[in-house]
Amino acid sequence: MFSKIFISTTAIALMSGAALAGSSTVNGAVGGAATGAIVGGPAGAAVGGAAGAVVGTLLDPPPPKVVTYVREAPPPADTVVIKEKVVVGQPLPEAVAITPVPDDPKYAYTVVNDQRVIVEPSSRKVIQIVN
Repeated sequence: MFSKIFISTTAIALMSGAALAGSSTVNGAVGGAATGAIVGGPAGAAVGGAAGAVVGTLLDPPPPKVVTYVREAPPPADTVVIKEKVVVGQPLPEAVAITPVPDDPKYAYTVVNDQRVIVEPSSRKVIQIVN
C-alpha cells in the first residue's frame, strides 16, 4: 500500500513539474516533494514540497540578456569537472572559479561538468543551468 502511494505521489509531482517547468516555485516544490517523498513518504512529500516552493521563490531567474550573454560568451579558461551534481539552488564548491557577467554584476557564470551555469556571486548558488 505504501509503495503505491509513494509511486503515485512521485509520479504526480514529476508530471506537474514537467508541465510547469518555467516556474522556479514549481520546480522547487516538485524537487522538494520528490525528495520529501523518498525520505518521509506521503507526509514527507507534503513538507518537502512546501519547503521546496519557498526555496524556489528565493531564486529569481536571471534576465534574458544575462542568459544570452552566458550562452554566447566564450567559455572561461578554467572549466571544471566536479563529482557533485550541479543543482539549481545549491552553491558551487569554492574551488570552482566564476566569471562576472560584465553588464550585470548580480550574476556570474562558469562551465562545470560541460554545463554553462549562472551563479549568484555572493553565495555561489546556482541560479540557472543554461542549455
